[in-house]
Amino acid sequence: MKYLPLAPPGATPLRVLTIAGSDSGGGAGIQADLRTIALLGVHACVAVTAVTVQNTLGVKSISEIPADAVAGQMEAVATDIGIQAAKTGMLASASIVATLAETWRRLDLTIPLVVDPVCTSMHGDALLTPGALDSLRTQLFPLATLVTPNLDEVRLLVDIEVVDSTSQRAAAKALHALGPRWVLVKGGHLRSSPTSCDLLYGGSSESADSYEFEAQRLPTRNDHGGGDTLAAAAACAMAHGFTVPEAVEFGKHWVTECLRAAYPLGSGHGPVSPLFRLS
Repeated sequence: MKYLPLAPPGATPLRVLTIAGSDSGGGAGIQADLRTIALLGVHACVAVTAVTVQNTLGVKSISEIPADAVAGQMEAVATDIGIQAAKTGMLASASIVATLAETWRRLDLTIPLVVDPVCTSMHGDALLTPGALDSLRTQLFPLATLVTPNLDEVRLLVDIEVVDSTSQRAAAKALHALGPRWVLVKGGHLRSSPTSCDLLYGGSSESADSYEFEAQRLPTRNDHGGGDTLAAAAACAMAHGFTVPEAVEFGKHWVTECLRAAYPLGSGHGPVSPLFRLS
């Protein structure tokens, strides 16, 4: 696969901000974002939204960061270091979602924003309070360049059960009606298919606004952090000036290779791994 260009030694690299929760097991969340962003040659800035107590078996507890502290982290980074793209992950509560949206507008940020609407962990543990779903729909989605829900998140957000390509397209249209410029409905959780097909939809039935990205399903249970990794890679590509379809195509290839390099950890699901880049 083609990689993103690296900054020359000593030069300031591009910067991407991740606004997400911390995973003590190191498999997903900010930890997954940092691995991918660094291995793509981009400098990662961070706004922590929550601290989770979790391992490969599940989430034990969550400590939410005060919303004003999340806003403060965003402002400190944006007004000094500068960022070329941002992504969100676990946002925990309606208060944090609303504060994020307000801060984004107040800072007048016009950079690409990738929203990964993390609602539950891969084990089914709730990572977002029920009231925050509506805040995602009404306050954050309209600011998003791209939203990247998996099929479980699609069901929570628009009450559509994706079982085939027809329902996948219906879900993409329903999500697009909430305001984002582009929607990527990921097909990784459709286990009945031998391939994983992600549908990118930009608001019309024209081929220029609709793309399918397909990859062979890999036989591994070590897929923790896959969604974070794809969204982080796409955000890095957008920071480099890629179009959304180009960035999603890059992200899809990247997470596929990360799945290929995934390793076992603990007694549950191990993480996808961008460490293949080091070889």
